Amino acid sequence: MTKNKGNDLYYISLNSMKRKEVQTMSRVFNFSAGPAVLPEEVLREAADEMLDYKGSGMSVMEMSHRSKVYDNIIKEAEKDLRELMNIPDNYKVLFLQGGASQQFSAVPMNLMKKGKAGYIVTGQWAKKALAEAKRYGDAVELASSADKTFSYIPDCSDLPITDDMDYVYICENNTIYGTKYKELPNTKGVDLVADVSSCFLSEPVDVTKYAVIYGGVQKNIGPAGVVIAIIREDLITDDCLEGTPTMLKYKTQADADSLYNTPPCYGIYICGKVFKWIKKMGGLSAMKEHNEKKAKILYDFLDESKMFKGTVVPKDRSLMNVPFVTGDKDLDAKFVEEATKAGFVNLKGHRTVGGMRASIYNAMPIEGVEKLVEFMKEFEKRN
Repeated sequence: MTKNKGNDLYYISLNSMKRKEVQTMSRVFNFSAGPAVLPEEVLREAADEMLDYKGSGMSVMEMSHRSKVYDNIIKEAEKDLRELMNIPDNYKVLFLQGGASQQFSAVPMNLMKKGKAGYIVTGQWAKKALAEAKRYGDAVELASSADKTFSYIPDCSDLPITDDMDYVYICENNTIYGTKYKELPNTKGVDLVADVSSCFLSEPVDVTKYAVIYGGVQKNIGPAGVVIAIIREDLITDDCLEGTPTMLKYKTQADADSLYNTPPCYGIYICGKVFKWIKKMGGLSAMKEHNEKKAKILYDFLDESKMFKGTVVPKDRSLMNVPFVTGDKDLDAKFVEEATKAGFVNLKGHRTVGGMRASIYNAMPIEGVEKLVEFMKEFEKRN
């Protein structure tokens, strides 16, 4: 393919403008719960490839999902994810759409063979998943932490699980309330399904302990629009609930290698870059160490502060989402306003609970947490 001289000049002009803008822009510390901060290195790489991906003459946004170029992108993304998580060969990796909330329906539609499942309710998303599952079968609440505003993980060592349950469902990290399972529930041999949206790739996991792991990527892996589902192959069958839409059948997606229809191509491409970034950083063990250091800085301050208080039982604290309050709604609002002006954005708590929340995902640098704590100390002195 040849380009005329005018086009060459146009591309050169756009690229030079782009580089200048990237070099001179001012980045804030983004504590959003999702869509959330991405590694700056990944964003710069994507910017450099925006107009021309590896000599293809086009952006990944523009290319066919059936092309050889894109086929390499999605296959390499899966390969890197498998290496990062040590995913066994008898698990399928699917890149899906519809948000994690669509899996609230897809899970029971695909897995409720006997018509019964158990749910542990530790926050808003598990609560919604339970409500949705009740539309398709006998969904039983096994345990809940609603009695104390989801500020802890209930004891899951001896749950009322019965042999006729198809699966036990958890939301492993609770984005809104800031809790995290440090030990998986004792499911008494029943398959475990986990929504890991806000802790995906934050630490090593043993995939074999789960029947299904799924999560939206917009919190820790990529831009909104992609859901990754890791599913044990024996669960992927045509034996779904009657009326299950073709698109929601795991077998439909698995048989087509996530290409049954046009996938969220650009989002998957960014996920692939994040997988490589995590590998470059040292893998999931290194990520866990990095995340523990960040979280300790913030939690240590909250534990000693006279103004700011964490809202979660210490043993169940998340490394990813840290909610806190002053105890005064007006003071909370003042803090959020002043923090935003100082370059610490998206610290306002979820609308259902108020207060503040700092989401400190993989891509948040330690510097961001250190500077936030410095600001919080200064705010406390002034107020």
